[in-house]
Amino acid sequence: MTTTTSPTRTTSVVQPSASLPERFRVPSAFLLGAVLLLGVAPLVLSDFRLNLLAKYLCYAIVAVGVSLAWGRGGLMVLGQGVFFGLGGYAMAMHLKLADAAATGQTLPDFMQLYGTGDALPWWWKPFADPAFALAMTVLLPMAVAALLGFLVFRRRVKGAYFAILSQALAAALAIWLVGQQATTGGTNGLTDIQGFFGYDLNDPANQRTVYFIIAAVLLLLMAAARQLFLSRYGELLIAVRDSEERVRFLGYNPANVKLVAYVVAAGMAGLAGALFVPAVGIISPALIGIVPSIGFVIGAAVGGRASLVGAVLGAIAVAWTQSTLSDAYPAAWTYLQGLLFVVAVGFLPGGLASLVTVLRKRRIPTRTTGETA
Repeated sequence: MTTTTSPTRTTSVVQPSASLPERFRVPSAFLLGAVLLLGVAPLVLSDFRLNLLAKYLCYAIVAVGVSLAWGRGGLMVLGQGVFFGLGGYAMAMHLKLADAAATGQTLPDFMQLYGTGDALPWWWKPFADPAFALAMTVLLPMAVAALLGFLVFRRRVKGAYFAILSQALAAALAIWLVGQQATTGGTNGLTDIQGFFGYDLNDPANQRTVYFIIAAVLLLLMAAARQLFLSRYGELLIAVRDSEERVRFLGYNPANVKLVAYVVAAGMAGLAGALFVPAVGIISPALIGIVPSIGFVIGAAVGGRASLVGAVLGAIAVAWTQSTLSDAYPAAWTYLQGLLFVVAVGFLPGGLASLVTVLRKRRIPTRTTGETA
């Protein structure tokens, strides 16, 4: 922020953190990631491993929003599982209806099993339209986030209280979904999804197409988030994080600034949930409750929440580690996950992305001492 003074008045202006050429310069890390994801990975990974990577990239999309809301805005978003689940269920509802229509049925298989009658629930009917379903995967999470954020930020709720409210919302949604077995699949969720807009998901070629879609969406969202980081709004978001009262004194409304970041992060999480469904073929309450919400934050924290690339790599690394260690140590993985978060927050607050900087700072005093001696 800079302050300009005139003979009549003093005004404060938030300056962009980067010039126009710098904002639109393509970082080398982004180009390397695009080459690895779109070129190298499909060539060297088997279909099974590529499908696993597609799942991890969905978590990385959530991490992009976490980096925006938490890394830049200081919002401890411990309820991203809610928005991930809303987007996932919106997509899964459409795909289940499409699978039923392909077999000449009017009801999804689980509704026939649990006996909901011959009529489709009224709130399921609009999701038969693919355009409506696609829109809801993003708009529904953003609408819920806008409502919650408006109520919370206007009352200046922040810190631990905001985190608790986010966790409560995640728990409430998971409990509600479990209790609606006849219309949401209950504990099992919506499973055995076979098609994706007319394409058979059992075909390896179509699974690879889904992977490319997810990878492309991740890269596009990273590019969009970077523009936000380097824009005037990104500078203002950091100012709100560091000194909210000062920003309010300068004439900006911090509630609106935080609300935008929260809503955008929710939309990214909803889109990630929607892409997760064709990649994995299932969405259930176990994937959107309190534990998954904490997992999203842990991935960003381990990689470095203030670094966009760090948050993405951290999310992928934590997801890969979970898949690897949970098979070997199913009972102890939760404790290992908690230990990762404690170590990252307590000993390396900037995440792995700040490791080089930390080591460089430690070397400087040593060299200075040697030269003086």
